Amino acid sequence: MTVSAKICGLKTPKTVAAAVAGGASLVGFNFYAKSPRSVDPATVKRLAADVPTTVRTVGVIVDENDARIAEILGACELDLLQLHGHETPERVAQIRARFGKQVIKAIPVSDAADLERAAAYEDVADYLMFDAKPPKSMANALPGGNALSFDWTLLAGRRLQRPWLLAGGLTPDNLIEAVRISGAPMVDVSSGVEDRPGEKNISKIKAFLDASRRI
Repeated sequence: MTVSAKICGLKTPKTVAAAVAGGASLVGFNFYAKSPRSVDPATVKRLAADVPTTVRTVGVIVDENDARIAEILGACELDLLQLHGHETPERVAQIRARFGKQVIKAIPVSDAADLERAAAYEDVADYLMFDAKPPKSMANALPGGNALSFDWTLLAGRRLQRPWLLAGGLTPDNLIEAVRISGAPMVDVSSGVEDRPGEKNISKIKAFLDASRRI
């Protein structure tokens, strides 16, 4: 079985090219200003220009208002929006309806109770993403990309109405095990293919995508 892979937090032409050449199904661009992976819409327009239509482009936003979303989409063409903040189901539905884009809603997970929150989003999001919830003790934690994982057995055998992605602490070395345990049909990686926050490693991108085809 091959899982679909999303390489997120891309900032340079070389890393975008590596993700495309390696067989990524989705490439993600982060518009969250506090992230070391943040890029501006004009840059994304240039980066996405060489992405083939067979690879879908994703814009990661965190609790943005309509004006900012419109600004982003007016400057660069994206296939999906990934909502990685505290967006309510009502807000997700509003964004999806207003902007006509498919939506990935990230759900932060630390225990089984967190997974129950996903049910409220299944009618309004096109995809769900389960990412590790940073502990309260973690200073300067980002909404995602913290190189943290959660207990993958929480997802084992769980039936969901929407396609979903596993995220959080995935690397080329643990990807196969993570998918085996969780049953994830799709995966997302950012920090796991970096040398340091915001600096992607082309060899690690290739290794991650190679691993996704060995499952």
